[in-house]
Amino acid sequence: MIKAQVGNQICYIKVLRPGAFDDVLARHNLLTSAGLPSPQVLAATDDQLLITRQLPGTALARAVFDPEEPCSAEQLIGLLDAMPEQVTQLPRRMSWSDALEQYADMVIEVLPSQQPRLDWLVTQIGSGLRGVPKGNEPTHGDFHEGQIHVSGKQIVGILDVDTIGPGRRADDLACLIAHLSTIQGMNPEQEARIRALLANWVPVFDERVDPVELRLRTAAVIISLATGPYRNQEADWQTQTSTILGAATALIRQIV
Repeated sequence: MIKAQVGNQICYIKVLRPGAFDDVLARHNLLTSAGLPSPQVLAATDDQLLITRQLPGTALARAVFDPEEPCSAEQLIGLLDAMPEQVTQLPRRMSWSDALEQYADMVIEVLPSQQPRLDWLVTQIGSGLRGVPKGNEPTHGDFHEGQIHVSGKQIVGILDVDTIGPGRRADDLACLIAHLSTIQGMNPEQEARIRALLANWVPVFDERVDPVELRLRTAAVIISLATGPYRNQEADWQTQTSTILGAATALIRQIV
């Protein structure tokens, strides 16, 4: 991905593999034609360059620390529910819970002391989701605060539409909760802002999807994120990993 400026307009140039180019372009066009605020395609070249306009507003990843709520839970749900039905005809992506054991094994390999906790989490999540259908709702597939742009307490943009496809709405909402629940390096004021947002948003999400399923899927996403501190070679990666797994444990403790 290359950021470029032409005059006063900022755009992004993405180089895609020949086999992926048409699919990604089709996903962009599908969402924009349905009225979703996904990046506008300015040009698509014969040599697989996709040029899109920069989204307006501020990334939700920054706006979550603002003194006032950057958008509402209802708006987040509404954005997802506005995705067209054609999204369900796209190829299905593996959910985080589908790859749960793989992520757990990755953490255990580098931090064996966490195996008892991870074994318990994997058992609880697996048994809790056993028999739950894969779902056939239009989903984003990687819905977190880095993908959403806001302005004036409204959602004005959604990024990374490459991942859209059929699934369960609980997975999208779980992804957002998991990312917000595992932000590292915050000061006390920032931590308080995130706690307040989650306290406001999660009860609304619980009305849209099954609350137990939401927590199970959120814990699965959190376990996938627990691989991050080691991969990024953070100085205190062991502590960060344990803290992240603690967030998953706390969620499961709410329902078992």
